[in-house]
Amino acid sequence: MATKNEPTEKIPQSNGIPPPSFTLPYPDKPEIITSNLLKLVDLTPDERHKFLLKNLVRHMHEFINETSLTTDEWMNAIHFLTAVGQTCTPIRQEFILLSDTLGISALVDALNNPPLNGATESSVLGPFYTDDAPEVQQGESIASEGKGDYMYVEGRVLSIDGTPIPNAIVETWETDGNGTYDTQYEVREKPDCRGRLRTGPDGSYGYRAVVPVPYPIPGDGPVGDLLTAMGRHNMRPNHLHMMIEAPGHQKLTTALYPEGDLWLASDAVFGVKKSLVVSLKEVKDDAEAKKRGFPKGGAFKLLQHDFVLVPTAESQAARERFAAERAKNALA
Repeated sequence: MATKNEPTEKIPQSNGIPPPSFTLPYPDKPEIITSNLLKLVDLTPDERHKFLLKNLVRHMHEFINETSLTTDEWMNAIHFLTAVGQTCTPIRQEFILLSDTLGISALVDALNNPPLNGATESSVLGPFYTDDAPEVQQGESIASEGKGDYMYVEGRVLSIDGTPIPNAIVETWETDGNGTYDTQYEVREKPDCRGRLRTGPDGSYGYRAVVPVPYPIPGDGPVGDLLTAMGRHNMRPNHLHMMIEAPGHQKLTTALYPEGDLWLASDAVFGVKKSLVVSLKEVKDDAEAKKRGFPKGGAFKLLQHDFVLVPTAESQAARERFAAERAKNALA
């Protein structure tokens, strides 16, 4: 406990960097502020960091000038971002949610994973991924009993040339039948509706799950307030998250979206791509349901889908081509 004359917080110390070797004019005009900052950004030793910072400064300052941003508006923005950070917890990521709803996550994903003919397209990670998914064996369930309507998911993981990929890690997660992730419950005794398994020698995978349902992204925080202010809904269509890793291949983060959902075309986080919309087959065979391990038998939904991964070198080459084409078009 601090005594009477001791500071309650650590006093900031100089980082030891001297003044710049060049003279900066006093920032008596708005344009001088931007010019001075860009000169200081030029001191950044890492070239990539310098490039990113210069573009960030330029676009942010252009936005402020173009909109004649008021002091009150900027303070509101600061309070909003502060609230976003304060809403984050170890199991709730409000900043990812903000990135998702502004289309930033989807845009970064699209730029870094350009489509390749025959390869499975990516989708956004979302704010509900956790790294504690339990290991499950082929045919086992990722969901505890009573979490929703039965669904069986099966298929293969292949390389882009059609070669099966054995021992690939398939990680999957979803909401329960109430449209709620395990992290959203007040008490989370263990991970649920999550699992991690490996493909067989022929690249096959299969596991029990529950039929996904549409759900609202959290509306009790600053991101929910922003959507309401914009007149936007906060719904996500039903989907099943998948993350697949295999040696020598680009890691795939994607999701499958059962067809017919009301919210497919206006997903609040822009995650749906046409190639990821899938059909569910209804199987009304009690014996088959029990054979697949569903305790109560009866009918179940069957989701069959193959995932096609891209070798790392091909993925990198595709990103470079895509970036070069965009740069060329920007100059045209």
